[in-house]
Amino acid sequence: MNDLEPATGTTDLAGTGAAWGERYSHALMNTFGAPRRVLVRGEGPYVWDADGERYLDLLGGIAVNALGHAHPTLTAAISAQLGTLGHVSNFFATPVQIALAERLLDLAGATRRPGSRVFFTSSGTEANEAAFKMARRTGRPRILALEGAFHGRTMGALALTHKPAYREPFEPLPGGVEFLAFGDTRALEQAMADDVAALFLEVVQGEAGVRMLPPGYLARARELADEHGVLLVLDEVQTGVGRTGAWFAHQHPDLGGGVLPDVMTVAKGLGGGFPIGAVIAYGERSATLLGTGQHGTTFGGNPVAAAAALATLGVIERDGLLDHVRELGSRLSTALAGAGPLVREVRSAGLLVAVELVAPVAAVVSERALSAGFIVNPVTPTALRLAPPLVLTWDQVSGFVDFLAGLPADPAELEPGEGS
Repeated sequence: MNDLEPATGTTDLAGTGAAWGERYSHALMNTFGAPRRVLVRGEGPYVWDADGERYLDLLGGIAVNALGHAHPTLTAAISAQLGTLGHVSNFFATPVQIALAERLLDLAGATRRPGSRVFFTSSGTEANEAAFKMARRTGRPRILALEGAFHGRTMGALALTHKPAYREPFEPLPGGVEFLAFGDTRALEQAMADDVAALFLEVVQGEAGVRMLPPGYLARARELADEHGVLLVLDEVQTGVGRTGAWFAHQHPDLGGGVLPDVMTVAKGLGGGFPIGAVIAYGERSATLLGTGQHGTTFGGNPVAAAAALATLGVIERDGLLDHVRELGSRLSTALAGAGPLVREVRSAGLLVAVELVAPVAAVVSERALSAGFIVNPVTPTALRLAPPLVLTWDQVSGFVDFLAGLPADPAELEPGEGS
C-alpha cells in the first residue's frame, strides 16, 4: 500500500451527539461521568458539537487551550516537527527539547540562580509527582500543603490534594503531608521547622474557586523556607503561561510580587493543547535532588510537545497576550460583578475567574449556559469557573455577561434540570 493512501479499518466518525454518547457509555470508563456534549471541531475560542451546535469555550479545556483551538502557528509547528522527528527515547536529546528548557529557565527567572534545570513531564500531576519525590530526597519527613489544595490525582500528587472525596478511596496515601489553614500566616509560622522538606503552594487555588493567597503570605513563606532550609514549591500548573497576565502568577505584582520559588511545576497551557508539563528547579541544590536513574517518564520532553510549547510561548509574546489578558480580565471581572443580583462576587486573576453566586445553583446555571452556547465549569456548588483561551476578545465574551444578567433574580426560579 502507498504510504499516502488511507489506512484500512478506519472508523466512520459521523453520528449524532446522542449516538456518540451511547457509544461512549459502553466504551469508556465512567471516571468523568456522562459527557455533557460530544465535540467534533474547534476554531479560536469556539467549539462545535456532533449536532452542529456552536459554543464559546470559556473553560479552555480547564486552562489548557491558551491559544484557542486550531491556532495556525501552533498546528504548523506540531505538523512540521512531527514530519521531521516525532519521538525519541530519553537516552537521546533533541534541539527543540533543549531550546524549550532554556526558554523556560529564562521566563521563570531561574537563570538568576546558578545551576537551575528543567525536568519535562506529560502533565501537571506528573510534574507534581516529581516535585513530591524531590521533597522526599531531602531526607526530611514532613511536607506542608494548604487546605483547598489540588495538586493532581497520582498517588504522590493526591497526597498533597486536600479534598477528602478525592483522597479517601485511595488511602493509605504516601504519608508525611500536613494541611494548613488557607492563607493563615500564623499557622504557617507554627508549622515550619527544620524537619520540613517542602511547602507546596498554589498562588491561586483554581479548584477551590479561584482563591488567591492573601497579600504578604508568599513573601513570608519565602522567608520561613530560607530560615529552615525548606523547599518552596509553587504549583503553577493552572496559573502559569500567561493565565494571570504574567508569565507565572508568582511574578504578578498583585499575586506573588516576584518571590522566587525553589521548585515550580507547570503544564496545562504550556503546550496550547498538546500534552506537556515541566518541573523547573531553581539553583543547584534543587536541581540535583533527583539523580540519574531516580526518576523518568517516557514522553517527557517529546520533540513534538516541545515544539508545541515553544510555539505557544512565541505566540503569547509576539501577540502581546500578557497585556491583553490583564486588560480583558479586568474588564470582564468588572462586567460580571455587575451582571445582576444572582452574582455575589467575582474573584479573578487575569483570565482565571470565579463567579460566586448567591445560592448553590452553579450546576444549574452551568447547564443553562451550555444550552445558551457557553461552556463554563461549576467548580463549587456556588461558583462558576472561567479559564478561557488567552486570545478571547470582549466582543466574544460580552454575550456571556448578558446571559448571566438575564437569569432570574430569585435562585428558587432556577429549577434543577431546567435548560439541560
